[in-house]
Amino acid sequence: MRKIKFTYWKEPDGTYLGYLNDYPDHWTQGSDLEDLREHLTDLVEMFADEEIPGIRRVAELEVA
Repeated sequence: MRKIKFTYWKEPDGTYLGYLNDYPDHWTQGSDLEDLREHLTDLVEMFADEEIPGIRRVAELEVA
């Protein structure tokens, strides 16, 4: 099990919006925080399993 950071907020209508911090261009929503977490988990699995065009990834470069 790994930990993945995400950002979320609650809209005035009660809907929760959020995104994975490594993929800030790809938002999802949920009816409550648990539902949002489920949708975010689906995104993690989809992004890990598929090479999707246009998905920006974060990497680290080590320079001497």
